[in-house]
Amino acid sequence: MQNFVFISPHFPDSFYRFVVALKKDGFRVLGIGDQPYDSINPELKEALTEYYLCNNMDYFENEVNAVRYFEQKYGHIDYLESNNEYWLPKDAKLREIFGITTGPVGAEIDFYNHKSLMKQGYEKAGVKTAKWILISNRENLEKFIDEDGYPVFIKPDHGVGAESTFKIKKPADIDYFFDNLDPNVTYICEQFVSGNIISFDGICNSKSEVVFCTSNFFPPSIADIVHEQKDVFYFSYPHAPKDLEKIGRKVVKAFGVKKRFFHLEFFRLTEDVKGLGKVGDIVPLETNMRPAGGYTPDLINFATSSNVYQIYADIMAFDENRQPDEFEHYYAAVASRRDGFAYLHSDDEVLEKFKNVICHHGRYAKIFSDAMGDRFFMAKFKSEKDMDEFREYTEARS
Repeated sequence: MQNFVFISPHFPDSFYRFVVALKKDGFRVLGIGDQPYDSINPELKEALTEYYLCNNMDYFENEVNAVRYFEQKYGHIDYLESNNEYWLPKDAKLREIFGITTGPVGAEIDFYNHKSLMKQGYEKAGVKTAKWILISNRENLEKFIDEDGYPVFIKPDHGVGAESTFKIKKPADIDYFFDNLDPNVTYICEQFVSGNIISFDGICNSKSEVVFCTSNFFPPSIADIVHEQKDVFYFSYPHAPKDLEKIGRKVVKAFGVKKRFFHLEFFRLTEDVKGLGKVGDIVPLETNMRPAGGYTPDLINFATSSNVYQIYADIMAFDENRQPDEFEHYYAAVASRRDGFAYLHSDDEVLEKFKNVICHHGRYAKIFSDAMGDRFFMAKFKSEKDMDEFREYTEARS
């Protein structure tokens, strides 16, 4: 029996489904987390062989001790994963320490989560990217802007979501950036691109071949959502657009991703960009070698009538997708609301009006609320028109 260590299997709370699927496929699943055992999901308890409580998972030695304990008790660890952006660098270090060869280690993980290094993968795939520089000083930033003009977008070279991002539209914004930057962070500056964010999501096998894929559409940027506290609405397509799938498969292959979830973000241009593309063209934004955030894996399940948690486990165990794609696909959407705002229709009215199509609803964990809202409704539809009606109804404010 192979040993699979799952880091933080209780968060997000839907991730227990990974553990259930892995157990079903014959793994001995060993969990490491910071929540007391008595407080975790009963189905997670049932699927785990053992759970190791780390009261402080930010202290790396605690995780090392946990994995060492499991290794001494159960033998060599075959897999170690979290599927969570926050833990990916530590996952890689733990694999290196314990000789786990089934996931990225060392510099491989840098290639996945440093935006400047991602550019190499896109280049290998033959995909054009927006112009960029790593900011070393004020002079090289001003030179970049002099050559290409305002606006530009600045973000940490290694960062998650909209954390510490800056849109530079005028000289005063440069002053603001240098007054507020973190001196311990490396920043990347990119040519500003106007477009809607779409993602190519899926799972690949050990040969970097995509065995399951779909696509999500995100109208506003995460940065705008956070900075302007907008309501959040996004959806999963019934099938990935063909042009996006063609590019996405090339990118997965070029990055050499093996037996992993991927969430690749792109812009579909809403304005022509000289030297880059025309309206409607696809331009890469960034790669994420883990599932999309929040409850998006569940949204994908509703759209594709599948079980991505089980597909992932099947890839780990058998290196193939054993889920037949024989059921109807839908537009699956999530509409979120923020506490403190008054809406024209109450939550109960939303649930009643769309009771035949709502698949899931609840509250996001506090850590997600800035980027995703406080309360959410997930529903699936046979047409975009019906989905748009759902959006208008849930977003209307009094």
